[in-house]
Amino acid sequence: MTTQPTPKPLTFAELIAGIYFIRQAPALAISGLCLDSRKTQKGDLFFALDGEQVHGRDFIDDAIQRGASVVLWASAISRQELRGGVPVYGVPDLKNMVGRIAERFYGEPTKSQFVIGVTGTNGKTSVTQFIAHALQQDGPCGVLGTLGNGVFGQLEKGDFTTPDAITLHTLLDDLRYENVKRVVMEASSHGLEQGRVAGVAFDVAVFTNLSHEHLDYHGNMQNYGRAKRRLFEIKGLKYAVINIDDEYGRQMLMSMPGAVGTVSYGFGDGKGGSDVLPSLLGSDLQLDRNGLRMHVESDWGKGDLQVPLLGAFNASNLLATLGALLASGIAFDDALQRLADVQPVPGRMQGYGGVNNQPLVVVDYAHTPDALQQVLAAVRAHTAAQAGVVAAPNLWCVFGCGGDRDRSKRPLMAAVAEQLADKVIVTDDNPRTENAQVIVADILQGFSRVDDVLVIADRASAIEKAILCAAENDVVLIAGKGHEEVQIVGDARLPFSDVHEVERVLALRKSGGGQL
Repeated sequence: MTTQPTPKPLTFAELIAGIYFIRQAPALAISGLCLDSRKTQKGDLFFALDGEQVHGRDFIDDAIQRGASVVLWASAISRQELRGGVPVYGVPDLKNMVGRIAERFYGEPTKSQFVIGVTGTNGKTSVTQFIAHALQQDGPCGVLGTLGNGVFGQLEKGDFTTPDAITLHTLLDDLRYENVKRVVMEASSHGLEQGRVAGVAFDVAVFTNLSHEHLDYHGNMQNYGRAKRRLFEIKGLKYAVINIDDEYGRQMLMSMPGAVGTVSYGFGDGKGGSDVLPSLLGSDLQLDRNGLRMHVESDWGKGDLQVPLLGAFNASNLLATLGALLASGIAFDDALQRLADVQPVPGRMQGYGGVNNQPLVVVDYAHTPDALQQVLAAVRAHTAAQAGVVAAPNLWCVFGCGGDRDRSKRPLMAAVAEQLADKVIVTDDNPRTENAQVIVADILQGFSRVDDVLVIADRASAIEKAILCAAENDVVLIAGKGHEEVQIVGDARLPFSDVHEVERVLALRKSGGGQL
């Protein structure tokens, strides 16, 4: 992405006016914004925020030594002092002000952009990519999310699903500089809770679903859902696109203010109750090895949609996408046509093999109980439709759980794998600083028949074992990492790709090597 020249400096007083009151705020020129003291440059405004491990206030002196002109730090009460002649202010609720200050510093980029935000436990990345694919026909579309940031089709890797507030507004400003008028971004629960999207003028918000995830951070499902809801409470929002096959989505729809237009979507399978009907209704869903087909009826029109995507859950993702396109002013028939050639998202239900006596191997990012359940069920449905039988001879599942993350989901994922797969291999998946054996032990607690489960800690070996042992009509699901290209062990990020390993082992099997 092309980076434009540094914005014209504003004074500190100009930056905080109307955001936070400081009597006689100094008119010091601010040339940059910074959250990391190590990256602070002369003339910067340094923000010292609370962190999960450390507090930014511990690095105030370092930022000052590197040239910070002013420091704001997260404090329970308002405070101010001078350190080495540099004004230092303690500010309550600072996390929700950083984005607004960054928005002003970068000249309010989203005021001239049409911005769509997508939140939910599962489907954020797919829906974001599908929307961008459709909008790209009208000109370059910006994307911010798990797969990277930039113009759709030319993404540069980022560190987080939702970047920190300063990085986010920098990226939005860069997109504006490239004359990008439409932006689609993922809004994670962490990003919403931590105020990272503050200052973004969202036009459309999309809710996909809510299921068990991130409870190590949010504490309970109520707090988790409340974090997601923040996207729909942002001032100026024009449309909310909500999945009412989801219980939390139905609650959200009922509580949306009248000033916000709504597009509800779902399959009308009775989950919503007789008094809740989606304005975008999917039906007659058909699955086969080539993709899915469904009928769509709505207040805007009706028609059929056939796409080369695997998984019934992708039908829901497509309805979410269609709702966002309608909310963006695109006609129904035009929207259907734009989605007809949508392609699978990297690491989401990507299929390999399946021909020349090779088993079908599916790589997917599923790393929550609900996502794993949906993916396993989807693979069953597609293979059954293709083979003309109730199910494939054997469905293999290779999965693990991330370290330093929600421990409560580990046995739940095991129970899902045991129920829906025929053969299960438990392996490592980004153990981080946690003991990998402890993670495996947590997972194994969810199996009722532990003796039937194979544990192979080394992920490459686990993938190899499954593919080489699978029969040609079997299906092997490699779950958890999807598009990722590293395995995080301790603090090290080691090169590793499920996709590359799958391709390697399929080639090995084809050559007749590696027999087990």
